[in-house]
Amino acid sequence: MFTLLGLVVAIVILLVIFIRQVDQYERGVVLTLGKYTGMKEPGWRIIIPIFQSMKKVDIRVKAVDVPSQEAITKDNISVQINAVIYYKISDSAKAILEVENFYYATSQLAQTTMRNVVGTTELDSLLARRDEVSSQIKEVIDAATDPWGIKVLNVELKDIGLNDEMKRVMGKQAEAEREKRAVIIRAEGEVAAAENMASAAKTLAAAPGALHLRTLQSINDLSSDQSNTTIWMIPLEVLRAVERIGDKLNRIDEAK
Repeated sequence: MFTLLGLVVAIVILLVIFIRQVDQYERGVVLTLGKYTGMKEPGWRIIIPIFQSMKKVDIRVKAVDVPSQEAITKDNISVQINAVIYYKISDSAKAILEVENFYYATSQLAQTTMRNVVGTTELDSLLARRDEVSSQIKEVIDAATDPWGIKVLNVELKDIGLNDEMKRVMGKQAEAEREKRAVIIRAEGEVAAAENMASAAKTLAAAPGALHLRTLQSINDLSSDQSNTTIWMIPLEVLRAVERIGDKLNRIDEAK
């Protein structure tokens, strides 16, 4: 009886020692006598102590927060830039066998790559086309980490910091650009108004009596105002008619 009980206890102890649990989001990399011998899927797996060892690899998507880095843009402007990288393990064996610490290595690679890519980009492009810069960083990191069994899913630039002097310069530049657009818009409005006035003048000149009607309409508009001042406008045609009458009277006097 005691022998059977001791055997059961021994088996339980051996199972506790030999069995390793691999969770659903993990994969187990097995080394036998120091040599890679296979991959363990999720579940309870038997590992023989001393002869075998197993390293678990988390295959879930990971986010690496790249700390703020100082970089020099292509047009020699100093910026502070940080980013976040999303990646996952595509080959657990490579992540263990090909690199010592894949998390640290990926973070360091991201920092150097971010500085290099920013160094080939001008500040205006960096601010206006942030998504394109992020894609460039992603492509470089993904190609470099592929031998490590790592798949880079996305890179997002979180913040691009400028010093106070550069912020003031950019503010002045933006203000000058707004003033430039305002001047252009005003000039375009004046050109359009001049064209409309020229067209109206041609229409009034081409139609007999049109200017007189326009004058009467203007007088009618003025009559609705509460002002005590009344403006009388004499059409140019009337002045010319008076001028012609004066010329005729002068010629008659001279004939006499």
